[in-house]
Amino acid sequence: MSVLVVAEHNNVSLKSSTLNTIQAASQIDKDIHLLVCGFQNDEVVNQASTLEGVNKILQLNDEIIQHQLAEHVSQVIINLSKNYSHILAPSSTFGKNFMPRAAAILDHSQISDISGVISPDTFIRPIYAGNAIATVQSLDPVKFITVRTTSFEPVEIVGGSASIEKISLNLEGIATKFLDRKEAKSERPELGSARVVISGGRGLENGDNFKLLNEIADKLNAAIGASRAAVDAGYIGNECQVGQTGKMVAPELYIAVGISGAIQHLAGMKESKIIVAINKDEEAPIFGIADYGLKADLFQALPEISKELDLLNDIAK
Repeated sequence: MSVLVVAEHNNVSLKSSTLNTIQAASQIDKDIHLLVCGFQNDEVVNQASTLEGVNKILQLNDEIIQHQLAEHVSQVIINLSKNYSHILAPSSTFGKNFMPRAAAILDHSQISDISGVISPDTFIRPIYAGNAIATVQSLDPVKFITVRTTSFEPVEIVGGSASIEKISLNLEGIATKFLDRKEAKSERPELGSARVVISGGRGLENGDNFKLLNEIADKLNAAIGASRAAVDAGYIGNECQVGQTGKMVAPELYIAVGISGAIQHLAGMKESKIIVAINKDEEAPIFGIADYGLKADLFQALPEISKELDLLNDIAK
């Protein structure tokens, strides 16, 4: 049977996590369908139709599902589940919101955060904050799977020619309604898909000192991240948290500033291509996985790095 991937998007464009999830699906079966739920989402569907490996787009375009509430999306995939052997979604806030609900209603076990596919019923997933790797097998008739997107390369956004099928489902019986959304807005790249991430930890001492990271982030076009310790201390909002209980990132360059390297944080960023650590404690665990380490006081090192970046930018001009 076919594999269904639930697309993550904002009704305007696809999130990059969808491309990685499709790659994971392609290792299970080559007949991949993509579900696009939302409202006035024609542009998203047009983008999706060109994705490599996608055979069919299922478009649900209805105002009631504009905000993709878990109660609504889970009911949609439950209604569609009889047509599929696997249902996949990114292991992001989006996927974690509705996939457990749908699996539980059907009395199936969810396979969370897979990082590899061995066979259509056997998968690899990290456990214990990534310190151990488990091989799990599911005999459920429909396998509900969330995908650790940093473990799979994105599919190409050209070359596909998926057909589009419009679907309509009755969701009027669901009492849950969307009231309001408050979210932080930034001109910086999205943390989960940024090519460069610079993260701060408790070593920054207070929230005002995150401006030192902001200066460098602006010059590198980087996203700002943080350790859980920094978030718990109130230095920065939890939307910036990187780690097991935050966001998983795998940028080309990850700069960890004043972060000791607790295993929960390492679980969220250790797949980064290049890791740079700045810490005055030479015994900090972060140095154990860093490609480049700088033992220094961050309050001296960051202004110097900022000056060097200014010089490089002047030379480039």
